[in-house]
Amino acid sequence: MTTDAAYAEVVRITRREARNFAWGIAVLPRPKRLAVAALYAFARRVDDLADDPELAVATRRAGLEGCRAAVEALPDAPGGDAVLVALADATTRYPIPRDALLDLVSGGLLDAEQSRYATWEELREYCRCVAASVGRACTAVYGPRDAGAAEPLAETLGLALQQINIMRDVAEDWRLGRVYLPLEERERFGVSEADIAAGRVGPEWRALMEHQAERAEALLREGLGLLPLLDRRSALCVRAFAGIYRGLLVQMRGRGYDVFTRRPQLSAAAKLRAVAAL
Repeated sequence: MTTDAAYAEVVRITRREARNFAWGIAVLPRPKRLAVAALYAFARRVDDLADDPELAVATRRAGLEGCRAAVEALPDAPGGDAVLVALADATTRYPIPRDALLDLVSGGLLDAEQSRYATWEELREYCRCVAASVGRACTAVYGPRDAGAAEPLAETLGLALQQINIMRDVAEDWRLGRVYLPLEERERFGVSEADIAAGRVGPEWRALMEHQAERAEALLREGLGLLPLLDRRSALCVRAFAGIYRGLLVQMRGRGYDVFTRRPQLSAAAKLRAVAAL
């Protein structure tokens, strides 16, 4: 498979599977856009392997270990695997940290085997693996003026977006047998798994979710310190991601954190307003 064909495939995957992500990276110059699409497609593969309820845990683990081996072999890649061909090329063009890709696989392995988290500190490590790692990898493509200062800010922004993801996807995750909201915090606010199963949106639930929202907002504010370190188009890309997710948070708050009746989602016009309001 040619590199051009591989990149065309990862762009198709990104457009099909991640409208918010595709919407944000559209503002990047083509070489950066292709590299970030390759990162997304690889992350999607890891996530799909970790989430597939039809696969036994041992099968998921084997698939994810295959992803780990592929990362360790970079820049070599199987010629017929579009995602790995594109990823391999991206890693030769940009200083994408290998350990960030390995962290992503480690997060997938956590998802394949762990469905509950006791504390925020424990959940934070999971979020660092599955989301902050992607933030670090993408930021290497953006090309910040000060990579040393940018990397921790990219991690923090990734944590913020994953926290909002967790809030948005409570009902979907429950159907997959997972509860990411930390047990210690659920107990503190008086929310049981039975409440989640029943979709109860009472004062206890709203207080728990407001606590999650405040943490997400604090992480988001800190992570946005990344913007001044980026060129204009890369900063606009990050601003788009952050604005859309901030818009989802505003929508959830406006609905009293009822994420059970309908999944939070922004229209194209609402996305534009959310980005402008950031």
